[in-house]
Amino acid sequence: MSGVLGIFHRTGAPVKAEQVQAMTSFMAYRGPDGMGTFVGDRIGLGHTLLRTTEVLSNDRQPMRLGTFLITADVRLDCRSELAAKLNKIKSWGMGSEVPDAMLILQAYAAWGRDCTKHLRGDFSFGIWDEAAKTLFCARDHLGIKPFYYSDIGDVFLFSNTLNCLRQHSMVTAELNETAIGDFMLFGLNYDKGTTTFRDIQRLPPAHSLIVSQDKLEIKNYWQPPTEGRIRYARSDEYSEQFAELLRGAVEDRLRTDKVGIFLSGGLDSGAVAVTAKEIARSRGGVPILSSYTVGYDSLIPDDEGVYASKVARYLDIPNKYIPLDDVQPFENWEQARYRFPEPNDDALSAGGLGVLDMIAANCRAALFGEGADNLMYFQMWPYIKELRRNREWLRLVTETVWFLWVRPLPWLGVAQRLQSVFVKATGNSGIPHWIAREFAKRARLDERWAECSKLLFPPEPHLTRPKAHASLYLPHWTNLFELSDSGVTHAPVEIRYPFVDLRLVEYLLAIPVFPWAYKKKLSRKLLVGKLPQEVLLRPKTPLSGDPAVAKLRLSTPEWTTRVKWGERVCEFVDPSGLVNFRDRIQSEQFRPFCLNFWLEGMG
Repeated sequence: MSGVLGIFHRTGAPVKAEQVQAMTSFMAYRGPDGMGTFVGDRIGLGHTLLRTTEVLSNDRQPMRLGTFLITADVRLDCRSELAAKLNKIKSWGMGSEVPDAMLILQAYAAWGRDCTKHLRGDFSFGIWDEAAKTLFCARDHLGIKPFYYSDIGDVFLFSNTLNCLRQHSMVTAELNETAIGDFMLFGLNYDKGTTTFRDIQRLPPAHSLIVSQDKLEIKNYWQPPTEGRIRYARSDEYSEQFAELLRGAVEDRLRTDKVGIFLSGGLDSGAVAVTAKEIARSRGGVPILSSYTVGYDSLIPDDEGVYASKVARYLDIPNKYIPLDDVQPFENWEQARYRFPEPNDDALSAGGLGVLDMIAANCRAALFGEGADNLMYFQMWPYIKELRRNREWLRLVTETVWFLWVRPLPWLGVAQRLQSVFVKATGNSGIPHWIAREFAKRARLDERWAECSKLLFPPEPHLTRPKAHASLYLPHWTNLFELSDSGVTHAPVEIRYPFVDLRLVEYLLAIPVFPWAYKKKLSRKLLVGKLPQEVLLRPKTPLSGDPAVAKLRLSTPEWTTRVKWGERVCEFVDPSGLVNFRDRIQSEQFRPFCLNFWLEGMG
């Protein structure tokens, strides 16, 4: 998770080398392994290196290929396939040890702005074209790597580190009230193209932009697929192909000597751990694997540590269990390291940052199993409708009967709450009474609630997997990825997500939802004999409540009685609506306190 920076003076005015150096140096905490800058005609580029892959002697940025220069935070998938396509166009004469950033430069030289159609992986980059005097930038398909920019007058700035842009004198601290309103209502900004600051924008996932002297164009280059349809003759082919794709996704994320794994004791992290262990064994024990499990022993019934320990012992992977019971709401928030670039509603974030510090002390990359819950979200009725449309009568009858057999009388049951990122989109209901009335009226929060408080389906929904597909459009993904980025956490470790590899995304949206997504049969079939039986039979078991809420109900922390509501936060919050809030505390009611702490930290 290296740091990237670009300064483009669109009218041709010179860029000051001292300014590029200063703003690049600001990102040194996220790129401790090297720093480089380039200053040319109307352009300045900066890069700080966090080395998370194999060491290559020519991996220094900003990097040049002919008249193109790049600064990038990148980890590519399918490198050999991309290199093969590029070598069919031209012999680059660089051998096999080509850094990911150079592959992007070659792709841009070969295909121009369409290079993003050929890239897979996690990336955020800017390419300066010296001849055309244009800047081309892109963010990966799901927004795993952040990308922020400011277009102010004749100056265009970009970085993957929000606070880096705030170091420029032309970027003000004026707030985006719509983003503040979204945070108060939903806990995050629902607009994937803006930030909490009026002068700083966010490039949405799967978008590129090109900037010239007189124009800025933004283009969407990818949408989650709706047309894929995979049907095999043999049942075993589904799990075999799944295993092959998961292996490719994990293997592309193991290009280093040490890797950590977030291990929960469930199927998703277990599948990642099993695959990583198989790959390491085939390579003679490289990379060295370690696993980490987070739990709350005293507050909420939580057996994650027990199951994770069983998985780790079964696979012979060292496991460190990290209880977070002693972490208090807003702990250390007065320290600069704990001041997030934008408001964050996780009152216990100090615990998560501490976990990342522990991992960073041992390795520079860690695998996380997020994504499978969404992609395997089960809906039977849309699938039945597809079978009817296609006149697949035999399959319609047999699979409906099969479904009714394995799940008797489903119409009498209560649908389980979807335990995945997009269920948070539904929220509770109404505008909280602690939001200042004048602000609610000015920001039209009632209209915003009506617009965003339900799962929105794209114009072209997936016919058989509508909710799984629609969930990929939610802003919770970019929020999750950005909060784990080293530009926010200050921990020199890169989190990698095998289940949102495009190969798996496309595959899981294309196979029959039944039986493979029902109770994650696809994963369970893959893992038979590879994980303990009790883990395979274990149902989905999320935490039964919010740990921060549970802590507050057990005792009254000192901060609740000594909160000072500043003049600035009272533009958005009505403190009188929070009197005796502990008696009816919900997780959403931490948000005004989070906003108050954040605004205080801004000065």
